[in-house]
Parts: sequence; structure tokens; C-alpha cells
Amino acid sequence: MVSESKLIEISKLGDERGLLTVIEENLTIPFDIKRVFYIYGTKQGVRRGYHGHYKTRQALISVSGNCKVYLDNLKRKEQVYLDSPSKILLLEPNDWHEMYDFSPDCVLLVLASHLYDPEDYIRDYNKFVEVYGS
Repeated sequence: MVSESKLIEISKLGDERGLLTVIEENLTIPFDIKRVFYIYGTKQGVRRGYHGHYKTRQALISVSGNCKVYLDNLKRKEQVYLDSPSKILLLEPNDWHEMYDFSPDCVLLVLASHLYDPEDYIRDYNKFVEVYGS
């Protein structure tokens, strides 16, 4: 189970024409958005992620299809199911995360607080434990 501070359900506006969901930095998303990317076409059985960060915060949104996200911040381990464009999963730098079980039509949108910097990634779990343990 994810704490309410991690999973945000955002409002859907709509009428007979369809639905609209609004995301705004520092309102819906609690940080400045510096980078946007999306993951799609992930083959069945493939896991993505396997890292934490030193500084980057992220917001994950399944704008189409669904996937699961495994989270580990050394105090709790949990699985989150993302299956709606109105659900946003917030990740802190100390959230080791892995995305998996992507549906064939899944498009996972990621909003990030920092520009890409390979030095910001902690890709070794033992190093992650060293950085964020205790």
C-alpha cells in the first residue's frame, strides 16, 4: 500500500466530448519540472529502472495502459499499480524503483525535477543502501 503522499489522484474534467486532466508544476506536481520523457514499447517480461537518485524527484503517470512499480526506500517496500492517467506516483531521490509488467499499450510519462545527469543515478543497490541506509 502506498502512502497518500506518494500516490495522487488528480481531477478529471469532462463532458460528452471526453476527459481532460491538468498537471501544473508546483501545484499538482510539488516541484519544478525540468525534464519530461516517456517509456513505451516495452517488451513483455522486461523490467526498467533499477536505480535511485541523489537529487532528482520524479512523477510517474501511465497515460495509456498500465504497469507496476516496485519501490524500496529501505524503510518500506511496496508495489504500486499505475493504470490511469489521473493517478500520479511521486518518487523521491531515495526511492529505489523498478517498473515492470507493462501492458502492450503502456505509455509511462515521467516528469523530473532535474535535467539528465548520469552522475545523479545510483544504479548499484549496495551503493544505494550505503547512501540512504540509517
